[in-house]
Amino acid sequence: MAVSQWSEFEGNDIGLGGRFTWKPSSLFGVDADLTWYPSDFPSELAFSGNRIEGLFGVTVGPRVGRARPFAKAAAGFLRSSTAPELFPCITIFPPPLFCLMAEGHTMPSFEFGGGVEIDATDRTFLRVDAGARMLRYPGPSFADRELRDEDFWGAAFRFAIGLGFRFQ
Repeated sequence: MAVSQWSEFEGNDIGLGGRFTWKPSSLFGVDADLTWYPSDFPSELAFSGNRIEGLFGVTVGPRVGRARPFAKAAAGFLRSSTAPELFPCITIFPPPLFCLMAEGHTMPSFEFGGGVEIDATDRTFLRVDAGARMLRYPGPSFADRELRDEDFWGAAFRFAIGLGFRFQ
């Protein structure tokens, strides 16, 4: 389960997904993470019906007993669908950001953060991740009384928690 915020919009985005991790050593891990956010966003006057996020990255951290604290870095995308209903937009240039988002966009994303993996048994574990997710928003646009002449980056908090199973 993942809970994400957007730097340019109010509200939390809640999604479900899966992660595959390959650990070539006890210190390093390589992640592929796919999350589906099924609900309209934001909840009032939604510009997106659902979203899919893919992140691909690395973790680095030592094993300390049954826990593995780690730092992580990942890159990927966030695909935002079109608005679920007709979306009212005023005709100005540049358009408000939520009007651009209502068209549906695939935005590059990065995540930097850390977490901990705690062994429950020899083959099962709990993993908690927290970090800053950076999204590249489309432009030119107008948002929060600020004019953006081109695409721009925004960063906000992302939290994920999950249960895992080791194939050993």
